[in-house]
Amino acid sequence: MLANVTSVRGAPSKASMAAASRPARAVRAVRCQAESGKKLWQPSAKRLTRLQDLSALNKSDAITGMTMESFDGVSEVTTKQGELDQIAQTQPSDSFARKMYAPECEAAVNRQINIEYSISYLYHAMHAFFDRDNVGLPGFSEYFKHESDEEREHAEGLIKYQNLRGGRVVLGALMSPITEFDHEQKGEALYAMELALSLEKLNFEKLMEVHQVADEAGDAALCDFIEGDYLEEQV
Repeated sequence: MLANVTSVRGAPSKASMAAASRPARAVRAVRCQAESGKKLWQPSAKRLTRLQDLSALNKSDAITGMTMESFDGVSEVTTKQGELDQIAQTQPSDSFARKMYAPECEAAVNRQINIEYSISYLYHAMHAFFDRDNVGLPGFSEYFKHESDEEREHAEGLIKYQNLRGGRVVLGALMSPITEFDHEQKGEALYAMELALSLEKLNFEKLMEVHQVADEAGDAALCDFIEGDYLEEQV
C-alpha cells in the first residue's frame, strides 16, 4: 500500500496532465477548422463601427461643426502687451493691482471720502454740544457720537476700497463745523435732528453722483460696491 502511494507521488497526476494538454487541444481544434474550410469567428460590422468611433474620440476630427480654441493664459501675460510686461514697466509709486479703474472714478471716491469725514466731524460737534452741563441731553449726545463713528467707518471703507482698486487716497481739508445748535423757535434738539436729516439726504445725493460716475465709466465693480455697502444702508 505504501509502495503504491510512493509511486503516485513521484509521477504526475491525471488532473495535471489533462490541464497541460488543454492548450494543445485548442490549437489543434483551430487548425482543424481552418483546414476544413470552416469560417472562424469575427466581430460583427456593428461592433467594428463602435470600436472605430471609440478610437476617434481622441482625434481632432471626432467633433465636427465646432471650433474650440484653447486658452493660452501664459502667453497672454508674458507677451509685451501682457500683464507681466505692464507690471515691469510700472513705476515704484504706482499700484500693481490697478486694472480698469478710471481716473474719474478714483477722484469721485476721494471726494466721497472727504464728505464722509466732514459729516462725521459735524456729528462729533453735535455730540460735544449735547454733552454740555448746561444742555444736559445725554441721549442726544450718545446718538450723535454713534452717527459720527458710523460716518468715519464709511470713510475708512472707501479708503480701503480705493487701495484695493489700486487708486491713491487723497484726503482733503475739513472745514471747522459749527459748535452751537440752539434755535430760538425750534430749540436745540429739533434743530439738530432736522440738520442731521438734511446731512443724510445730502450724503445720499453725493453717493448717487459717485454711482453715476462709475456707471458712465463702465465700472461695474464700483457700482456694486456703492449699491451694496452704502446706498442700501443710506436709504
